[in-house]
Amino acid sequence: MVDLALKMILDDKTRFAITVLGVGFAVALVLTQVGLFFGLLDNASVTIDRLDADLWVTARNTPNVDFANPFPESYVQRVRSVPGVTRADNLIVWYAIVSLPSGAKEQVVYYGLENFPLWNFPWDVASGDPSDLRRGRYVMLDESAERRFGAFEAGDYREFLGRRLKIIGKTRGARSFTTSPIAFVDYGLAQALAPDELEGRTTFVIVKLDPNADPIAVAAEIRRRLPYNDVYTKADWASASQHYWIESTGLGLTIFLTVFLGALVGVVIVAQTLYASVAEHLSEFGTVKALGGRNLDVYGIIAEQATFAAALGYGVGFLFAQALGPVLEQLDMRMIITPTVYVMVFVGTLALCLAASALSFRKVASLDPAIVFRG
Repeated sequence: MVDLALKMILDDKTRFAITVLGVGFAVALVLTQVGLFFGLLDNASVTIDRLDADLWVTARNTPNVDFANPFPESYVQRVRSVPGVTRADNLIVWYAIVSLPSGAKEQVVYYGLENFPLWNFPWDVASGDPSDLRRGRYVMLDESAERRFGAFEAGDYREFLGRRLKIIGKTRGARSFTTSPIAFVDYGLAQALAPDELEGRTTFVIVKLDPNADPIAVAAEIRRRLPYNDVYTKADWASASQHYWIESTGLGLTIFLTVFLGALVGVVIVAQTLYASVAEHLSEFGTVKALGGRNLDVYGIIAEQATFAAALGYGVGFLFAQALGPVLEQLDMRMIITPTVYVMVFVGTLALCLAASALSFRKVASLDPAIVFRG
């Protein structure tokens, strides 16, 4: 049956090639969109995931890590006094306008801490030492900033909100959902850059717990002592930051529509190709029935053809998505495609191609074997 299925579908090699490319395009579209979706979500919470904190204390109703609201920095003392807390520090996440040598202005989101190494933050340092940030008006920038800021090296200066800061190093992988480059400065400097909003204030308190402490119990106690603040575990805060962008930007609906359209394209192409192939080979199907073949045997031939189209199309789409990854990376767009996603897309491709072949099943179901003996 496999040989007959191949023979039929390869009778018109051009049409079959177009079918494979069509399925490949649909697969590549789905993989790329899903990969970019997960890449964007990872950007929305990458700093939360990487910073070595078990709990985050925020101002009430803070939507995500990028849009912080200030509250008194003295609250950190109440947090430090809670049993189970090993250490707690203030963290500032704020925005600044940077004046570039070209005369242009760009926005940056900066993170301010008193002791970056204590929190293993930033997590991937390309050059420089984060502990030096507390020595003066220094800043570390992520390498991804070069796309917006232009090339820069340690020793260069950039003007943040009218203050001239010296770049002392670069980091890797620190990206925000808003695409604004991420910078790292000392906590005191972070306050000085926006004194009207941040003098004597912070935007987060990050908490490291004792290994034996119960995060839920500690969080509840912090909420009791700070009734006008919210407290999240690392996982809950990462999830909240991601869901904010999914709901506020319509990102989830956009991805769903793109995946749906990609799947629809693949189904239509496969259905049209298989239907045309069946119509052209009715005599062969009639021969199978005349020789005692059941409808199930005939369906198996069509299903084999659909499987070939799905497997080859998936391979083309997979290769295209892999090739597209580095190109998108250069455009500061990151794709994250896990093995689970690859498997799910393959299974979905196979299922949809088999579903598309159902249109052809109906045509051969009522086929009269006597067609073989007609002129």
